[in-house]
Amino acid sequence: MYHALPTRCPLCEEPITVTQLHCEHCDIRIDGRFEVSGLAALSSDQLEFVEVFLRCEGKINRVEKELGISYPTVRSRLNEIILAMGYEPVTETEAEEAQREASRLDVLERLSTGTISPDQAVELLRKQG
Repeated sequence: MYHALPTRCPLCEEPITVTQLHCEHCDIRIDGRFEVSGLAALSSDQLEFVEVFLRCEGKINRVEKELGISYPTVRSRLNEIILAMGYEPVTETEAEEAQREASRLDVLERLSTGTISPDQAVELLRKQG
């Protein structure tokens, strides 16, 4: 039975350093100090969210639909994950611009697949500003 790699000390909550690797096939052990990916710092719930986000190709509107949550909740979870991985989230202005761009691309995608007419696409793009 395997457990998730702990990334924080259960006693003091400081980051844990991985110092040993083991191959079960040949029973070799490698000692040292090994860097762990930022993804390893994520909780199981956060990793599940990342999987959904990737499956939805990073399209927030699809994540909203799949998880049944609002846009602000998706952004909040993304920011939590970004922070947990040791990065700084984008500013709200950058996030809003990214959302507008994603909305424009969504309209164009729907137009190209024929789910909306050119007139509907023009109207939606005008409403977005």
